[in-house]
Amino acid sequence: MQDYKDICHKVVKLTDEVASFIAEERTNFDSSKIEYKGLNDLVSYVDKTAEKKIVDGLMKILPDAGFIGEEGTNRSSKNGLKWIIDPLDGTTNFIHGIPIFSISIALISTTDYCLGVVREVNLNECFYAWKDGGAFLNGVPISVSSQQNLKSGLIATGFPYYNFEKMPQYMNILMGMMKGCHGIRRLGSAAVDLAYVACGRLEGFFEYNLNAWDVAGGSIIVKEAGGTVTTFSNEDTFIEDREIIAAPPVIHKEMQSIIYKKWNS
Repeated sequence: MQDYKDICHKVVKLTDEVASFIAEERTNFDSSKIEYKGLNDLVSYVDKTAEKKIVDGLMKILPDAGFIGEEGTNRSSKNGLKWIIDPLDGTTNFIHGIPIFSISIALISTTDYCLGVVREVNLNECFYAWKDGGAFLNGVPISVSSQQNLKSGLIATGFPYYNFEKMPQYMNILMGMMKGCHGIRRLGSAAVDLAYVACGRLEGFFEYNLNAWDVAGGSIIVKEAGGTVTTFSNEDTFIEDREIIAAPPVIHKEMQSIIYKKWNS
């Protein structure tokens, strides 16, 4: 049986090293080396190099685990475990010099989520959790917000940069949320959004058209911090269905009610 606590701490140390690389590259970033993977989908040599550093480090920790990486790393698992990696979540922020971007790493088994690590590079904050071990920020236990209703909450979301087919429904959701909470924020890194829900800075987060590497690490941390994570229709398949609501249980119920009705209207 794997010691997920020990593995998690090793991953935290690895992200510290990779975050130093990303921060250093930001100070001398060459914007002429930006590439486009698709419409408004940017990637740089920093993303690619960071992913290689992460993969190399994780292979030393669990040599037989598989990989799913945003920048193309894909390997089958030999032991039922798989890493899901976003080496630089918030690439557009990084490229434009906006200081919210992060590293996100999750370890999953064939049946469960094992651990998650999200490191926000600029504040050097590392959020992490392992199965049944609680959630932490730089070694200090964290939990989701104690607010008991949506009207007292601050909510984060994201906007799609392609696949705009459901924008009318999404705008209806935004209108409902704007009327029902303290405000809505768009930070530009889903991993950070989830980490902030886990530590109580945000009362909730929702978005659609996300990939596994955007949410896998952060969702584990939210769950271990006492939060609820589902699809818009209140199912557990938020990775497969590419839509997510994350919040403390009571606020999640309110958010899900608003989102589900307007999303399906």
